[in-house]
Amino acid sequence: MDLLGALEALRRPLYRDLFPLAVGEAAADRRALRELTGQLDDYLLPRLRDIDAPLLAVVGGSTGAGKSTLVNSLVGADVTEPGVLRPTTLVPTLVVSQADHGWFMGQNVLPGLSRATGSGPGALRVVTSDALGAGLALLDAPDIDSVVTSNRELAAQLLAAADLWLFVTTAARYADEVPWSFLRSARERSTALAVVLDRVPPDAVEPVQRDLTRLLAENGLEGTRLFTVPEAPLPDEKARLPEPYVEPIASWLAGLAADAAERSRVVRQTLSGALDSLDVRVPALAAAVERQQTAFDGLRSIVTAAYAGGMADFDAGMRDGSLLRGEVLARWQDFIGTGDLMRSLESRVGRIRDRVVGFFTGRVPEAQLRDALESGVGSLIRGAADGSAERALEGWSAAPGGPGLLERLGAVDAARLGRASPDLGKRSEAAVRGWQEFVLDLVREEGGERRTAARVASFGVNGAGLLLMLAVFASTGGLTGIEVGIAGGTSVLSQKLLEAVFGDQAVRTLTVRARDDLRERVRLLLEEEAGRFTAVLETVEPPGGTAEALVEAVAQVRSHRTALPAASTRPALPAQRPTPEPGMPPGPKEGARGRAGGVEESP
Repeated sequence: MDLLGALEALRRPLYRDLFPLAVGEAAADRRALRELTGQLDDYLLPRLRDIDAPLLAVVGGSTGAGKSTLVNSLVGADVTEPGVLRPTTLVPTLVVSQADHGWFMGQNVLPGLSRATGSGPGALRVVTSDALGAGLALLDAPDIDSVVTSNRELAAQLLAAADLWLFVTTAARYADEVPWSFLRSARERSTALAVVLDRVPPDAVEPVQRDLTRLLAENGLEGTRLFTVPEAPLPDEKARLPEPYVEPIASWLAGLAADAAERSRVVRQTLSGALDSLDVRVPALAAAVERQQTAFDGLRSIVTAAYAGGMADFDAGMRDGSLLRGEVLARWQDFIGTGDLMRSLESRVGRIRDRVVGFFTGRVPEAQLRDALESGVGSLIRGAADGSAERALEGWSAAPGGPGLLERLGAVDAARLGRASPDLGKRSEAAVRGWQEFVLDLVREEGGERRTAARVASFGVNGAGLLLMLAVFASTGGLTGIEVGIAGGTSVLSQKLLEAVFGDQAVRTLTVRARDDLRERVRLLLEEEAGRFTAVLETVEPPGGTAEALVEAVAQVRSHRTALPAASTRPALPAQRPTPEPGMPPGPKEGARGRAGGVEESP
C-alpha cells in the first residue's frame, strides 16, 4: 500500500453519517467529519493522484473585503461580480488559463461542485483568462462570515481545497476574530499563505501594516507574505483597482506560475501540512465515533434490560397462579366444584379422576378449557410485551442520544414503539398453539411406555395434556383468600392426577420440559418485539469497528509519509517588494505580466 492507497483506505469508513446521536459535541463532530471528508475529496486525494497538477490559489476573506474586486483587477477583466449587497459572492468563480481549462473542468478538484450550469448553489463557475499563466488558477470564494450558512460552509470547503491561500482583509476589520480563526487554521495545517491588507487609507498604511505584522507574529504566522493595497476612489462598486495598486500581487502570482519548482514546493508544503493534521484530526474523530458507539450500546442495553424484565414478568405470571383465574378457573369449576375439590384431594383422588375422565370424554368439552388456557397465556404475553415496550421507550427518553433519536423517528412512530406491535396477538396465538401441540407430543411420547400406556389411555392424550399444561402454572404466589384455594387446588389436583398417571419423577421432568418450551417460545416473541427498537438503531448506527478502522488507516498514512519530501514550516515565498510610501501606489514594473488578454466564460 502506498500513500494514496492509505488515504483511500482512510476515506472508506467516512462514507456515512458517523454521528447520528446527539451526544457530546455532536454538532462539532459532524462539522469535523464534513471538513475531513471534504479535504480528502477536494484536495488530498486529487493532489496525490497528480502531484504536478496546476496550483490552486483561493482568494478568501470576510464580507466586503474586496475579494472579487481584487480578482477582477488581477486578471484585468470582469470575471466575478462585486457589489454592495451582502452576501456578495454567491457562486464561486474559478479563473484558469486556457491550458489548464480541461483539468479544472473535470472532477479532479472539487468533484462535488457542478461545472454544468455555473449559476446555482453547489456550482463552480469556470472562466479562462489569458492574464494567467499555465500552472496557476485563482478561485474567488464566498465570504467566510457570510450571513448565509451554506456560503460560509462553502468558503471553508474551498479554502481546505487550496494549495495556497490569498487571504484578504481590510484596514477596518483586520483584527476581527473570524478571519483569525481561519488564519490559525492555516498555521496549524502549515498551509501556504499570503495576506492582502486591502483598503488602507494613505495616512494609515505604515501603522496598520505594522500592527497586522505584530498580530501575525503573535498568532504563530511570523514571516507570512503581506501585501498592502491602499484605498482607492472607485467610480462604482464594479470598478477595478488601478493597475499599480495590484501589480506586486500580480507579479508575485506570475512568478509562481512561471516557476515550476517553486510551485511544486508550495504544493508539497500545503500537502504535507494537510497530511500532518490528520494525526490530530482523525484520532479525535475516532474518539467521537467511540462516544457514539457507547451511546448506541447504552440504548441497546436499555432494550435488552426492558425485555429481560418482560420475560421476568411472564415467568412471574406463570408461577403466581394468576393465569388460573377467570375463564380457565370457570371452565375447571364447571366440572370439579371448589368444595368437592378441596375435600377430595387426599382421600378421593380416584373418584375425582373418574369425573375428570368424564370431563375429557365429552360431558364438558375439553376445547373450552384449552381455548381459555390459550387466551390466558396470550394475555400474559401481551402484558409482558406492553410493559417491556413502555420501559424501553421511557429508558430511551432519558438516555444520552435517545431523545434525539425518538424525535427523528417522529411522535406517532415513537408512540407506537412504546406499545406491543399490532400483530403480536396473532403471533402469540400461533406460539401458544405450537406449545400446546408440543405438550401433547410429550404426553404421547411418555404414553408410549408400557408402564403408563393404560393410564394415559384412561385420560386420553388431550386430557392428560391439558392436566400437564395446568401443572406448568403450579404456584399460587400473589393470590389471596378464596382464590388461593381455588387456583391452588386446580394446580395441585392437576399435579396429583398426573402423578397417578406418570409417576412423580416423570411429572417433574414433563413439567420442566413443558415450561421451558413455553418460555423459549415467549422469549422468541419478545426478542422479535425488541427487534423493533434495535431496527431503529441499526438504520442509523455506524458499522462496528469504525473507530478502530480510522485509527488503523491514519497509522498507515503516517507510515507512508516519507513518500513526500519534508517541507518547511512556512513557505519561502518570493521576496517582498518594498512597501510604497503612504498615499503613493507602487509604480508599474518593467516586464510585469500583461493583462490585456480577453476573458471568456467556459461553456
